[in-house]
Amino acid sequence: MAKEKGNKLIAQNKKARHEYTILDTYECGLVLTGTEVKSLREGRANLVDGYAYIQGHEAWIDNVFIPEYTQGTWTNHSAKRKRKLLLHKEEIRKLESKSKETGHTLVPLSLYFKDGRVKLELALAVGKKLYDKRQTLREQQDRRESDRAIAAARRKQRAAS
Repeated sequence: MAKEKGNKLIAQNKKARHEYTILDTYECGLVLTGTEVKSLREGRANLVDGYAYIQGHEAWIDNVFIPEYTQGTWTNHSAKRKRKLLLHKEEIRKLESKSKETGHTLVPLSLYFKDGRVKLELALAVGKKLYDKRQTLREQQDRRESDRAIAAARRKQRAAS
């Protein structure tokens, strides 16, 4: 069987980028069972309620929903169990010290296959205040309006020539 190449997105946490200011991101592996990988290959997962934490110099992720594999038997996994993250010791130490600071948290951003292995993009983040969220939405809206105006001007210019 040929080895898979490239990245294939499984799930993304779009809500996280709205709710948090992302300070730093890390790519980490996950310790999974066989039925979890099969379920992920079907492209089913949900990161919205997920969170990560450091416990006993190990990184863990909890509340990430990977549904049970449909063809699984009694060996099937539980959908929202806690899973161990695979990171280097230095990265775990850094995340542990940073996450203890007030307001900092570890949030999963995306889950994907990279060359056939499941990877998780983990972010060190700070929660946004309501006025920060409004400001971000306003900036996005302004950017969209300016892009529309530029596109309309280009269309008008092409029509004139």
